[in-house]
Amino acid sequence: MVKKVMKKTITETLNDDGSMKTTIHEQPERIVEKKPKEKKMTAREREELLIENFVGLQHAMTNLSIKFGGLSDNIGRLLQVFEESAKNFMEGGRPDDQDLLKKINSLLDQNKTIAKGLVLMESKLRGRAEPESPQEESFKPRPKPLPSI
Repeated sequence: MVKKVMKKTITETLNDDGSMKTTIHEQPERIVEKKPKEKKMTAREREELLIENFVGLQHAMTNLSIKFGGLSDNIGRLLQVFEESAKNFMEGGRPDDQDLLKKINSLLDQNKTIAKGLVLMESKLRGRAEPESPQEESFKPRPKPLPSI
Protein backbone atom coordinates (compact mmCIF):
# COMPACT_ATOMS: atom_id res chain seq x y z
CA MET A 1 0.00 0.00 0.00
CA VAL A 2 1.38 3.41 -1.02
CA LYS A 3 0.58 6.52 0.93
CA LYS A 4 1.30 10.00 -0.46
CA VAL A 5 2.23 12.79 1.89
CA MET A 6 1.46 16.24 0.53
CA LYS A 7 3.24 19.39 1.61
CA LYS A 8 1.12 22.50 1.77
CA THR A 9 2.77 25.88 1.38
CA ILE A 10 0.81 29.01 2.16
CA THR A 11 2.20 32.28 0.83
CA GLU A 12 0.82 35.71 1.67
CA THR A 13 1.87 38.64 -0.52
CA LEU A 14 0.85 42.28 -0.91
CA ASN A 15 -0.67 43.38 -4.20
CA ASP A 16 0.09 46.72 -5.84
CA ASP A 17 -3.06 48.16 -4.36
CA GLY A 18 -2.04 47.13 -0.79
CA SER A 19 -4.39 44.17 -0.37
CA MET A 20 -3.18 40.79 0.90
CA LYS A 21 -3.02 37.90 -1.52
CA THR A 22 -2.85 34.31 -0.19
CA THR A 23 -1.70 31.37 -2.36
CA ILE A 24 -1.62 27.75 -1.37
CA HIS A 25 0.75 25.30 -3.09
CA GLU A 26 0.52 21.53 -2.63
CA GLN A 27 3.56 19.42 -3.49
CA PRO A 28 4.17 15.77 -2.85
CA GLU A 29 6.82 15.62 -0.15
CA ARG A 30 7.59 11.93 -0.10
CA ILE A 31 6.09 8.61 -0.88
CA VAL A 32 5.86 6.22 2.00
CA GLU A 33 5.40 2.53 1.34
CA LYS A 34 4.04 0.37 4.04
CA LYS A 35 5.83 -2.96 4.02
CA PRO A 36 3.95 -5.97 5.13
CA LYS A 37 5.33 -7.18 8.40
CA GLU A 38 7.61 -10.16 8.03
CA LYS A 39 6.39 -13.22 9.78
CA LYS A 40 8.86 -14.30 12.42
CA MET A 41 9.78 -17.94 12.70
CA THR A 42 8.57 -19.81 15.67
CA ALA A 43 10.93 -21.96 17.67
CA ARG A 44 9.32 -25.12 16.27
CA GLU A 45 9.79 -23.96 12.64
CA ARG A 46 13.39 -23.04 13.35
CA GLU A 47 14.06 -26.49 14.83
CA GLU A 48 12.46 -28.22 11.83
CA LEU A 49 14.55 -26.16 9.42
CA LEU A 50 17.74 -26.98 11.34
CA ILE A 51 16.88 -30.69 11.36
CA GLU A 52 16.18 -30.61 7.61
CA ASN A 53 19.53 -28.89 6.92
CA PHE A 54 21.36 -31.35 9.16
CA VAL A 55 19.84 -34.34 7.36
CA GLY A 56 20.84 -32.81 4.00
CA LEU A 57 24.39 -32.32 5.29
CA GLN A 58 24.56 -35.94 6.44
CA HIS A 59 23.36 -37.07 2.99
CA ALA A 60 26.07 -35.02 1.29
CA MET A 61 28.74 -36.38 3.64
CA THR A 62 27.61 -39.96 2.96
CA ASN A 63 27.85 -39.42 -0.81
CA LEU A 64 31.29 -37.85 -0.39
CA SER A 65 32.58 -40.80 1.65
CA ILE A 66 31.28 -43.25 -0.98
CA LYS A 67 33.03 -41.31 -3.74
CA PHE A 68 36.29 -41.28 -1.76
CA GLY A 69 36.03 -45.05 -1.28
CA GLY A 70 35.69 -45.51 -5.04
CA LEU A 71 38.61 -43.18 -5.66
CA SER A 72 40.86 -45.11 -3.28
CA ASP A 73 39.92 -48.39 -5.01
CA ASN A 74 40.82 -46.91 -8.41
CA ILE A 75 44.14 -45.60 -7.10
CA GLY A 76 44.89 -49.06 -5.66
CA ARG A 77 44.27 -50.70 -9.04
CA LEU A 78 46.45 -48.09 -10.76
CA LEU A 79 49.29 -48.79 -8.32
CA GLN A 80 49.00 -52.53 -9.07
CA VAL A 81 49.39 -51.81 -12.78
CA PHE A 82 52.52 -49.73 -12.09
CA GLU A 83 53.96 -52.44 -9.84
CA GLU A 84 53.43 -55.10 -12.49
CA SER A 85 55.04 -52.96 -15.17
CA ALA A 86 58.01 -52.24 -12.89
CA LYS A 87 58.45 -55.98 -12.21
CA ASN A 88 58.36 -56.74 -15.95
CA PHE A 89 60.88 -53.99 -16.61
CA MET A 90 63.25 -55.26 -13.92
CA GLU A 91 63.06 -58.87 -15.18
CA GLY A 92 64.51 -57.75 -18.46
CA GLY A 93 63.34 -56.38 -21.71
CA ARG A 94 61.82 -58.38 -24.49
CA PRO A 95 63.96 -59.42 -27.47
CA ASP A 96 62.12 -56.79 -29.53
CA ASP A 97 63.63 -54.12 -27.30
CA GLN A 98 67.15 -55.15 -28.31
CA ASP A 99 66.28 -54.85 -32.00
CA LEU A 100 64.76 -51.46 -31.39
CA LEU A 101 67.86 -50.28 -29.53
CA LYS A 102 70.10 -51.43 -32.40
CA LYS A 103 67.98 -49.52 -34.91
CA ILE A 104 68.06 -46.37 -32.77
CA ASN A 105 71.87 -46.64 -32.45
CA SER A 106 72.25 -46.98 -36.22
CA LEU A 107 70.02 -43.91 -36.71
CA LEU A 108 72.23 -41.96 -34.27
CA ASP A 109 75.35 -42.97 -36.21
CA GLN A 110 73.74 -41.88 -39.48
CA ASN A 111 72.72 -38.59 -37.87
CA LYS A 112 76.32 -38.01 -36.74
CA THR A 113 77.61 -38.66 -40.25
CA ILE A 114 75.07 -36.28 -41.80
CA ALA A 115 75.87 -33.59 -39.23
CA LYS A 116 79.61 -33.87 -39.93
CA GLY A 117 78.96 -33.57 -43.67
CA LEU A 118 76.80 -30.48 -43.19
CA VAL A 119 79.44 -28.85 -40.99
CA LEU A 120 82.13 -29.51 -43.62
CA MET A 121 79.91 -28.13 -46.40
CA GLU A 122 79.11 -25.03 -44.34
CA SER A 123 82.78 -24.37 -43.57
CA LYS A 124 83.71 -24.69 -47.27
CA LEU A 125 80.92 -22.31 -48.26
CA ARG A 126 82.07 -19.78 -45.68
CA GLY A 127 85.64 -20.17 -46.93
CA ARG A 128 84.56 -19.02 -50.41
CA ALA A 129 82.55 -16.07 -49.14
CA GLU A 130 85.12 -14.55 -46.78
CA PRO A 131 88.58 -15.76 -45.93
CA GLU A 132 89.08 -16.36 -42.23
CA SER A 133 92.00 -14.87 -40.37
CA PRO A 134 93.96 -17.09 -37.94
CA GLN A 135 92.76 -15.05 -34.94
CA GLU A 136 89.06 -15.61 -35.73
CA GLU A 137 89.67 -19.33 -36.14
CA SER A 138 90.90 -19.71 -32.54
CA PHE A 139 87.67 -18.17 -31.17
CA LYS A 140 85.33 -20.11 -33.45
CA PRO A 141 83.18 -22.52 -31.41
CA ARG A 142 83.54 -26.12 -32.41
CA PRO A 143 80.53 -28.42 -32.59
CA LYS A 144 80.11 -30.71 -29.60
CA PRO A 145 79.92 -34.44 -30.19
CA LEU A 146 76.48 -36.00 -29.92
CA PRO A 147 75.83 -38.23 -26.88
CA SER A 148 75.86 -41.96 -27.50
CA ILE A 149 73.34 -44.36 -26.05
